[in-house]
Amino acid sequence: MDKMIGKTISHYKILEKIGEGGMGVVYKAEDTKLKRVVALKFLPKKFTADPEAKERFVQEAQAAAALDHPNICTVYEINEIEGQIFIVMAYIEGQNLKDRLKSGLMDVENALEIAIQVADGLKEAHEKEIIHRDIKPANIMLTEKGQAKIMDFGLAKLSWGVDFTKTATIMGTVAYMSPEQAKGDEVDHRTDIWSLGAMLYEMLVGERPFKAYHDSAAIHSILNEELEPVSRLREGIPSNLDHIVQKALEKDVSDRYEDMQTMILDLKPFASGGKPSSSSTRVQHVKKKPSIAVLPFVDMSPQRDQEYFCEGMAEELINGFSKIENLQVASRTSSFQFMGKGYDIFEVGKKLKVQTVLEGSIRKAGDRLRITAQLINVADGFHVWSEKYDRDMDDIFAIQDEISLAIVDKLKVKLLGEEKAALVKHHTEDKEAYNAYLKGLYFWNRRNEVGFDKALASFRQAIEIDPLYALPYVGIADTFNIAGHFCFLPPEEAFSRARAAAGKALEIDERIGEAHTSMAWVHTYFDWDWELANEEYRRALELNPNYATGHEWYAIFLMGLGRFDEAIVEAQKALELDPISSMINAIAGVVFHFSRQYDKAFEQYRKTIEIDPNFPWVYIWKGIAYMENEMYDQALEYLQKAESLSKDLTYGLGFLGMCYGLLGQKEEAKKVLERLDVISKKKYVAWSFKAFVYAGLGETEKVFECWDKACEKREPELFYAKTTPWYNKWFAGPRYDALLKKIGF
Repeated sequence: MDKMIGKTISHYKILEKIGEGGMGVVYKAEDTKLKRVVALKFLPKKFTADPEAKERFVQEAQAAAALDHPNICTVYEINEIEGQIFIVMAYIEGQNLKDRLKSGLMDVENALEIAIQVADGLKEAHEKEIIHRDIKPANIMLTEKGQAKIMDFGLAKLSWGVDFTKTATIMGTVAYMSPEQAKGDEVDHRTDIWSLGAMLYEMLVGERPFKAYHDSAAIHSILNEELEPVSRLREGIPSNLDHIVQKALEKDVSDRYEDMQTMILDLKPFASGGKPSSSSTRVQHVKKKPSIAVLPFVDMSPQRDQEYFCEGMAEELINGFSKIENLQVASRTSSFQFMGKGYDIFEVGKKLKVQTVLEGSIRKAGDRLRITAQLINVADGFHVWSEKYDRDMDDIFAIQDEISLAIVDKLKVKLLGEEKAALVKHHTEDKEAYNAYLKGLYFWNRRNEVGFDKALASFRQAIEIDPLYALPYVGIADTFNIAGHFCFLPPEEAFSRARAAAGKALEIDERIGEAHTSMAWVHTYFDWDWELANEEYRRALELNPNYATGHEWYAIFLMGLGRFDEAIVEAQKALELDPISSMINAIAGVVFHFSRQYDKAFEQYRKTIEIDPNFPWVYIWKGIAYMENEMYDQALEYLQKAESLSKDLTYGLGFLGMCYGLLGQKEEAKKVLERLDVISKKKYVAWSFKAFVYAGLGETEKVFECWDKACEKREPELFYAKTTPWYNKWFAGPRYDALLKKIGF
């Protein structure tokens, strides 16, 4: 006989024991004051021995007590007697879901109805920023009328903050844990979405989604194993329901349902016996693609002089993988941020949102190579594949093919004929030409004028060795495209050279998507031929849908035409492919900026500065946004920061001069004009940039004089004249309309 039965605790007379587990003992009791039946839950002392843990728990319980929802068990009181904490809550006649599942399979519609009720209760909690953290059948009570009630809010946070040996009951919780909770990471409301998905899976098919005899095996299963669709395990379950369960059980939290409301809306048509229409179901009916990041290979050569070769080898593999439609590939910019650093594979995977990582090393001595490569599973750190190659330099292309095909096989990506051909295609068979091209890429990726000069020299050397090697021509085209866009060179000189190089690459191989992107850039900024540019962008992304820069440049193009919704889609696609590129993050901000969504623009600029606090362009664009909102002091702060980071960046100087003028600091604005004149004696300075300063000074006639000269030179900045907010704000009228007509709008 339990010694507690018959006792009165505070004003609660204990009647009988109704449950016991790792989280405490539950009694049925009579509230002698209000004359009602309640449930008392006494918590184990080990959970509240730590004063800080106890305080956190009390705060959590107080928050849970504020929840008032028909699918949440009401908490009446939390109290303490003789050092022992107990919770007073509503007494529910019925059984918990765990016991109900022991009695046999549930009707599908009944299971879905319970899931919806639980989701509705969790939605209420999440809206009040309360996370349950321990959703499982044992914590769901079913009343005699079939109503679901969620129990034990706040207890899971306490239990997992305490160091103790897990009992079998606690192990039962592991089966419903989200991957992030199982790894000890921080969790948000989406951990409850996972647990509800696991519980729904069990209600539908009668078995847990992740089964194991001990907790470590269960956690390994949660982190690594793919689930059998519920429709294959039980007849009568619609296949569309598979997608909802899978969406709730996505291992990557960012791929899961964003909130309970969305999941509820997807479940409701099934619970009522109907089938959801294509418009009512928001789940993506596709299986998540395999994904990979290729890290720069480590130079193990005696002289440590092969960094360019190590980077180039990794970049070639990235380019090859990106041609495969069913493989998600982290871009070069994202992967190469880990170059020369000690890194944790799990952190790499988490940051780049990939399932696997390829790393390796190269040791080059004369014409002999030793290349090691290993493909690592992010979730557990185990090697999926590894190989060592001791070969001559002449075998470099065969080694790349072997690595690529082995990895595709291990990732179980089905290759169509054309994709396989693209993966193992060599644009040259000459190792010296290839070596020179890799050096060109190395310098090009430094993104500065000195680097561009060295890149051009290396690309030209590659072409001298093999005149039919298409990729160095693409490198030359993009070097001149960027030089023309930022006016390092006069537009006609830069873009005519870019056109010739891109045209030669396409003449050699029409299926190089990057070359179509290069040509689209020329059509956009120099030819002002929007239709032809659009065709080239579309063709480029058809040939290489994983080309982040292609999506980025297409977003800018659409933005300039005022097609903002499409531009946002392309910018977001570029971000998915290259989430930590400073330029792509900043351009996403510019797209929001041009579409007048300033809150989103400022947030995106903030993220960019977090990624790279020394990236001058983001400070310029953020300063411009502040000017457009007449917040001139803030604008000046950001534009001065940009100037300190890149003193002769004439684009930024133009806007700095504009800001001085708008602040009434006319002498400072004129000093900027003088400075631009001095720079123009050494290199080309765009008339458009001088127009910025005159705009700030309010000298409209001078602005239009500069624009007329900019039109003669076909300066790239004029492409934005139609949609730039400050152009529209200050220069509406017949002369502005005439300018747009000159440009081609």
